[in-house]
Amino acid sequence: MGVITYEHEITSSIPPKKIFKAFVLDADNLIPKILPQAIKSVQILEGDGGVGTLKLVTFGEGSQYKSVTHRVDEIDETNCTYKYSVVDGDALAGVLDSISYVVKIEAGPDEGSVCKTTSVYHTKGEDHHITEDKIKEGKEKTKALFKAIEAHLHANHDLYN
Repeated sequence: MGVITYEHEITSSIPPKKIFKAFVLDADNLIPKILPQAIKSVQILEGDGGVGTLKLVTFGEGSQYKSVTHRVDEIDETNCTYKYSVVDGDALAGVLDSISYVVKIEAGPDEGSVCKTTSVYHTKGEDHHITEDKIKEGKEKTKALFKAIEAHLHANHDLYN
């Protein structure tokens, strides 16, 4: 198995705890409401939402993928850290065993935050590679999703206080 690691940072004007609540803790409810074209629905297949929970994420009509199953690996609300893995679905494209993510939201400038994401792609065998274009595309989608949540929080100041 090959391992490919990428890191990505997004800054926000929203404080860490508030963006963590929206982007991580309530994402299953919030994202399908504000961006149904990105994520149509999230359904718990197994578990209670905590560590070990398996979720079926169904993508919106415009997505190139239909769905993925993701597993919650760790939730640390105190340190605004979330770890999860994509363990099944067409986004693995037959070349990946899984994708692991670590999302860490830290204090940023002007009472805002910085969302740091590390993505680890576990390929099937050493011969499979992920193109830079695919990585860039994934980063852009994540940034668009994050910025949509940020805009929603600015428009709805009272949420997640």
